[in-house]
Amino acid sequence: MWFSKAKPHLETDVIVIGSGGAGLTAALAASQGGAKVVVIEKSSRVGGTTAVSGGVLWIPTNHHMRAAGIADSRAEALTYIKRLADGRSDDALIETFVDEAPQMLKFIEEVTPLKFAALPRYPDYHPEFDGAKPGGRSLDPGLFDTKLLGPWREKLRRSPVFGMTAMSVTEATEWGVFAKPRALPFKLLGQRFSEGLVCYGGALVGGLLRALLDRAIEPMLSTSARELLVEDGRVVGLRVEKDGKPLVLSARRGVILASGGFEWSKELVARFLGGLITHPNSPPTNEGDGLKMAMALGADLGNMNEAWWCPSIDIPKEEYDGQQLHRGDFAIRSLPHSILVNRRGRRFVNEAHNYNDMMKPFFTFDPVSYDRPNLPAWLILDAQFVERYALLTVIPGMPVPEWIPKAATLRELAAKIGVDADGLDATVARFNGFALAGVDNDFQRGASLYDHFYGDPEHRPNPNLGTIEKGPFYALEVHPGAIGTKGGTRVDARAQVLHVRGTPIAGLYAAGNVMAGITGAGYPGAGSTIGTAMTFGYIAGRAAARAQ
Repeated sequence: MWFSKAKPHLETDVIVIGSGGAGLTAALAASQGGAKVVVIEKSSRVGGTTAVSGGVLWIPTNHHMRAAGIADSRAEALTYIKRLADGRSDDALIETFVDEAPQMLKFIEEVTPLKFAALPRYPDYHPEFDGAKPGGRSLDPGLFDTKLLGPWREKLRRSPVFGMTAMSVTEATEWGVFAKPRALPFKLLGQRFSEGLVCYGGALVGGLLRALLDRAIEPMLSTSARELLVEDGRVVGLRVEKDGKPLVLSARRGVILASGGFEWSKELVARFLGGLITHPNSPPTNEGDGLKMAMALGADLGNMNEAWWCPSIDIPKEEYDGQQLHRGDFAIRSLPHSILVNRRGRRFVNEAHNYNDMMKPFFTFDPVSYDRPNLPAWLILDAQFVERYALLTVIPGMPVPEWIPKAATLRELAAKIGVDADGLDATVARFNGFALAGVDNDFQRGASLYDHFYGDPEHRPNPNLGTIEKGPFYALEVHPGAIGTKGGTRVDARAQVLHVRGTPIAGLYAAGNVMAGITGAGYPGAGSTIGTAMTFGYIAGRAAARAQ
C-alpha cells in the first residue's frame, strides 16, 4: 500500500470516492474551501444510492421549519436521536450532526440551484418519543430540470421505480399517491417527463451535479477505487481502474470515502450481518470497496451489524443494472385490507411501523427450533385492497398479474404459499375484529401519527386497518432488504477516519454509508440517511480543503 515514486497520472488536492449525496456535497465543500477536487464514480452514472432514493433530507432545527409553523430546538433533537441510537453511537458525533446539519443545508442552497421545503405532515419515525416532531425536519428537494445538465443529462442515475414520474414529495402527499392512485394527474406527469423534469433523489443529485459542473468538476465515471496509497503514514493518493486500465491519482490534501455501503457484497453481508440482507434496494455497485480499502489501513469500525432496513418485494424478471430489482415496500403493508404473517399464519409486527424498525422482528431467532420463525413472511390482501389501492405496478381496474398467488379462500391461499391454514384463519378473524373496532390490540397498528402517513385518511374508523374478508385473496412474499448498510469506518468530529488505536488516519475522511452510522440502530425520520451523509460530507470536504 505504499505510494509509487513514479509520476501519477493525475494530481489534485482532494479525491472524493463516490457520487451520491455524501460525495457530491464533500466535493462542493472542498471546492468552496479552495481545493482542487476530483470525483470518481464506479458506475457509468452519477448519483449512487441517493439518486434512487426519495431524496428527502432529515435536518433538525432547519431554517424552513419556522415557515411551516413548527418549532424545534437543539435539546429536543439531541434527546430524540440519542434515545434511538440506544447507546451505540458517540454522543459527540450526534451533537456534531445536530450543530452542523443546518449549516450544511444553508450551504447547499447557496451554492446549488436546489431550494428545499419543509414537509409539515411528514412525521418523525417515532413521533410519540420525547424530542420528536410531527413534521418539518424532513425536507423536500422539489423538482429538477435535467436539461440544465446539458450532455450530462443522460449520465444522471434514474430510479427504476419512480424515475419516469415527476412529482415532489409535497405533491405526492397532497395527491394521496398511495391511497388514491387513480386520482393522480397522469397527463401532467407525462408532460413533466417529456420536459425532462425529475423528482426525489434524481432532483437532489441533479442540483448537486449542476453545481459541480459550474465549478468545472466533472466526475470520472466507470472508475473503480482499488487501493489507498500511503507515504510516511499519510494517505496521499489512490490506485484506480478506469475502463479496465490502472491509473494512479495523487491527493495533496486527502481522500474522502463516500462510496456507499456493502449490502451487495455477499461476503461482507455474511460476515457482519449473518447474511440477513437478501434483497438490497440500492444500486448493485455498493459492494464495500471503500470499507475494504480503509480496513487495509487498520481503520476502526462501528455498527457493522446494522443497516437501514427495508422490506422488499420482487416482480419476476424486473431488472436494474443487470440484477433483479428489489422494490422497497412503504405503502402496501400500511394500507387497509392487508396483513403480514409468518409461515404459521400469525402476525408478528405492526405492519405500518417505519420500515427500518418493523424489519427487526423478521430476524427473531428461536433457539429451540434453531431458525427464524418469521421467515418467510407474506403480505395477505383481499379484493377490497386491489379495488381501491395500487399494488406495485397495478392500479385499480387493471388485472392482477398471474405471478401473484391468488385463491378464492384463505385456506386455499395458505396451501399455495406454504402457510398454516388454521393459523391464518384465526389471525384474520382476530384482525377483522380489530379493523371493525379501529384498534389493533396486538401490535397497535394505526395508533401512531407515523402509521397514518402511509394509510388511507378517508378510511374509517382507522386509516390503517381494514377487514380481510372479500375474495379473491392474494399473497406477496416480503423479503429482508435494506436501503443500505449502516456500518463502516469510525470517524471523529472532522470526519477523519480513525485507526483501531483511536488516532486519525492522516489524509483519510469518510461520509455516508461507508462511515459508521451515528444513529446506531435507529432511524429518526425520513431523510436521515441522506441528511447525515451530506452533513458529514460537508464536514469532510471543509476539513480536507484545510489540510496541509
